[in-house]
Amino acid sequence: MGVLEDKANARLFYKYLSRVYDRVNPFIWTDEMRAEAIDLLDPGPEDRVLDVGCGTGYATEGLLERTQRIHGLDQSVHQMQKAWGKFGKRGPVRFYRGDAERLPFRDDTFDHVWSSGSIEYWPNPVDALAECRRVCKPGGRVVIVGPNYPKTGVMQRVADAIMLFYDEAEADRMFEEAGYDRFEHHLMGPRYDPDIAITTLAHVSE
Repeated sequence: MGVLEDKANARLFYKYLSRVYDRVNPFIWTDEMRAEAIDLLDPGPEDRVLDVGCGTGYATEGLLERTQRIHGLDQSVHQMQKAWGKFGKRGPVRFYRGDAERLPFRDDTFDHVWSSGSIEYWPNPVDALAECRRVCKPGGRVVIVGPNYPKTGVMQRVADAIMLFYDEAEADRMFEEAGYDRFEHHLMGPRYDPDIAITTLAHVSE
C-alpha cells in the first residue's frame, strides 16, 4: 500500500496541495480528458449525479454543464474549501464531507456516480467501488478515472510506494469483486502521455 493510501496521510497531503491544485492539475487531467470521460457518463439534465472525491471541483464544473443536480463528497475540508469558493456552500452543488468506502447515502439514491482522481487514495478500492454501485440506481452508470500503471520498472516502484496505480487486468479484478458484471476501460491522457489515465465505465445491473 502506498503512503498516500493512508487516509490521514492523504488529508495532510491535500492540506498543502489544495493551495496549488487547480494550477497543477490541468497538466495531467486536461479539459479534453474531462469532457471525454463525462461523455461516457452521459448524464441527462435531470439526472442526479454523485461526485465522489470532488476535491476542488474541477470535474464538478464539467458535470454542471450537463446537469444542475450534483452532489460532491470529499474527505479533505481543505479541498472542499476551494470548491466552496467556486460554487458556494449552498449553491448549485450540495457538498458532504465523507469517506468513499462508507458513502452516507441510501441505496439507489443517484442516477449516476462519478469519481476522478480519487481511487488512487482509497485504502480499500473494492469496498468503495461496491459503495458506488450501491448508491447508484439500477440502470445507472458509474465512471471511475484513475492513474494507469507505469510501463517501466523504475516508475512502477515509485508508483507503488506512493499510491494505487493499476492496469486493465487489475481494474477487471476490482470491478468484478465489487459486483459489476458489465464494464469497459478507456485509456486517456494529454498528448505527451496519451494513456496516463485509465477510465472505467461500469453499468449497474437492473
